[in-house]
Amino acid sequence: MNDGADASLRELDDRVLPFTVEALDVRGRVVRLGPALDTILRRHGYPEPVARVLGEAAALTALLGTSLKFEGRFQLQTKSDGPIEMLVLDFDAPDRIRAVARFDQSRLDEAIAHHRTSTAALLGEGYLGMTIDQGSHMSRYQGVVPLDGADSLEAAAHRYFRQSEQIPTRIRLATAQTVGPEGERWRAGGILVQFLPTSPERQRQQDLDPGDDPSGRSAPERDPDGVTDDAWAEARALVDTVEDHELVDPMLESERLIYRLFHERGARVFETVPVHEECRCSAASILAMLRRFSPDDRRAMVADDGSVQVTCEFCSRRYSFTPEEIEAEIAP
Repeated sequence: MNDGADASLRELDDRVLPFTVEALDVRGRVVRLGPALDTILRRHGYPEPVARVLGEAAALTALLGTSLKFEGRFQLQTKSDGPIEMLVLDFDAPDRIRAVARFDQSRLDEAIAHHRTSTAALLGEGYLGMTIDQGSHMSRYQGVVPLDGADSLEAAAHRYFRQSEQIPTRIRLATAQTVGPEGERWRAGGILVQFLPTSPERQRQQDLDPGDDPSGRSAPERDPDGVTDDAWAEARALVDTVEDHELVDPMLESERLIYRLFHERGARVFETVPVHEECRCSAASILAMLRRFSPDDRRAMVADDGSVQVTCEFCSRRYSFTPEEIEAEIAP
């Protein structure tokens, strides 16, 4: 592959493509993460199972974070009792993402030995939280849903939208390592589709119970979103046909995937939204954090060489301060 082809492929990555299918009253987004995700995962040297789960979470975070209409912050966080104890992903609108995972190596080794490496098994039981921070002058919004030990991130996200947002939503996520001229690289992708009817008829139909089913099944069993509209049933069925390789294939454009799914209904795409890896840590923010500790705690932080060392858990950047710098007043 020549350099021109490499550059062309890179232009397809680290992008979110919004789209709408007006005939089905759905809108959605497709994300492709390449260098941004690879930078995050290689920096920390995560084991493959941890990298895969964090890649899925990064794709989900990019899908949701790029939907913000203001320069706020979206955070996705899990805390659970599985080998992967915590995931934290920050998206600073309009385009910055950072991520970190905490895991127990011994429990991870055991899970690998017993072939229990699905996302659900690695996360275990706990919770998934999503927080939207609109700035210091606006209220924060947080939604939390449980992880029951059998949940993929897709399933947990579906539950979040069903319970917290009450928006029928379908999500597919995938992560993989691909081999190219530069060696193995991590990639992730995802697609999100939501049913947002504008016609009064379809809005009313969302609230109607279909009544008795001859099969004896309840409405939620027939439709997990509780929606009986044929348009949403069609959209859900189409998204469920998406294969993992279609989300991570470096040769498959997002537009081609959307066309494959919705060409009979006439999808319309919009301008892509770029995504890049960037940490928001700084010397000033670290100093402000250190100054919030008590004097005794600050003294206990001083190392043998007389400095206070802090490493950002997101980007691994190291900061070094003298006790005098920490105690000094912040300049106006």
